[in-house]
Amino acid sequence: MSELFKKSFLEIRKDLDEGALTSESLSESLLGRAQDENKKNNALISFCEDSLMKEAQLADERLKSGERSALLGVPIVLKDIISCKGHRLTAASKMLENFVAPYDATVTTKLKQAGVPILAKANCDEFAMGSSNENSFFGAVKNPWDLERVPGGSSGGSAAAVASGMSPISLGTDTGGSIRQPAALTGITGLKPTYGRVSRYGVVAFASSLDQVGPMCSDAFSSAAVLECISGHDLHDATSSQAKVPSFLRSTIAWSERKDLKGLRIGLPKQFFVEGLDPVVAQEINKVADFYKSEGAEIVDIELPHVKHSMATYYIICSSEASSNLARYDGVHYGHRSERKTSNLDELYSRNRAEGFGDEVTLRILLGTFSLSSGYYDAYYHKASQVRELMRQDYKNAFSKVDCILGPTSPSTAFKLGEKGKDPVQMYLSDIYTLATNLAGIPAISFNSDSDSKLPIGVHLQGSWWGEEKLLGLAAYYQKRHPNSLRKADS
Repeated sequence: MSELFKKSFLEIRKDLDEGALTSESLSESLLGRAQDENKKNNALISFCEDSLMKEAQLADERLKSGERSALLGVPIVLKDIISCKGHRLTAASKMLENFVAPYDATVTTKLKQAGVPILAKANCDEFAMGSSNENSFFGAVKNPWDLERVPGGSSGGSAAAVASGMSPISLGTDTGGSIRQPAALTGITGLKPTYGRVSRYGVVAFASSLDQVGPMCSDAFSSAAVLECISGHDLHDATSSQAKVPSFLRSTIAWSERKDLKGLRIGLPKQFFVEGLDPVVAQEINKVADFYKSEGAEIVDIELPHVKHSMATYYIICSSEASSNLARYDGVHYGHRSERKTSNLDELYSRNRAEGFGDEVTLRILLGTFSLSSGYYDAYYHKASQVRELMRQDYKNAFSKVDCILGPTSPSTAFKLGEKGKDPVQMYLSDIYTLATNLAGIPAISFNSDSDSKLPIGVHLQGSWWGEEKLLGLAAYYQKRHPNSLRKADS
């Protein structure tokens, strides 16, 4: 059972369906591995032992009765900004260190209904703000490929959990690349769905017009299964779409079995291959483009002229929305309460928030409050919103010519812990290729390339609105023909 973590999602699914494996034994094995590996990489904040085994037993009963579904009995790790009733919901912050969720997020409810046992809550950057997972109150997460390097952020814990074999599937959230960038740095598959595809109800809000929950998994097949499970309209979330949820897993399997990619047009924007991109990463992305071309796809040079403004636009918008969303954490209604004596309510609020929030969160609240303040709103937030619309138009124009857009996920492989902590701009630039996706609300996927590099190199595919099937299919097509791209960190 100790070798279970080396099995693919489809192999685990087959074993569960045929009775060669039970959800209870799988959950027990993965829990033991997760507890051991967590001592090395600090990927998890808390474990759900008691409820995990009960949920696994219920899944086994459903399997014995003859029920079959893609995720039934397969344990999952949730990023610790996703609510799971009765378990801690910390957002990796001192502000919520001891907060226990009173209800399930919609995605958690959907997973439980599908018979998915919840294994643990994953470490992350505080309130999902960061690109390296070094901003957690519970300590930095370490990359399983090299424990002296970052796993990316903010969903670094979810990524490291899959990369180290703690669980074949996990959930993260993506506000500006927080699923895809850590997926790239840890060599797994991460998908940011179209904005509105997945409900945000019960998910701690960072920037409401950008946040989206998505799968972080071992391969495209498991990503498709998770996305199919968590997608759909939710009356609790006014921004969730009523768009039909396709059979993502069936479609992904069909794509992987295609004989070729004739008729497909893949765009290569010149704006993605500029100064700052590691030559090794650029070379690898070009190799992937050549592979798709050899399979019959047409590679088309395209322009995304306003993408160069994505970092400035993103940080104004996300910080402005964060300053509004985080105003509720005052230590009076709930959250960290200072033990120091205060003389008035203003001083109490100030102490609660100063002690409860870390430096990165404080920085973004200050930036956002400034951008929204009287006299500066038009110059900053309003202007950023206008540039955001120009980016949407760029993507509309591009997708009138191509089916998807190929590029790097991150400008480099995983960097050393502490390497960029003193330079916020350099840290923010590690998300430079993913930010525009969130601003436009389109879907995108990152998967590991079959490279000779000692560290993973992420391949980034962006698709048109509601085009997740094509992205998952192209990732699966590549992975089936490049099995080495699916290697685990310790293999």
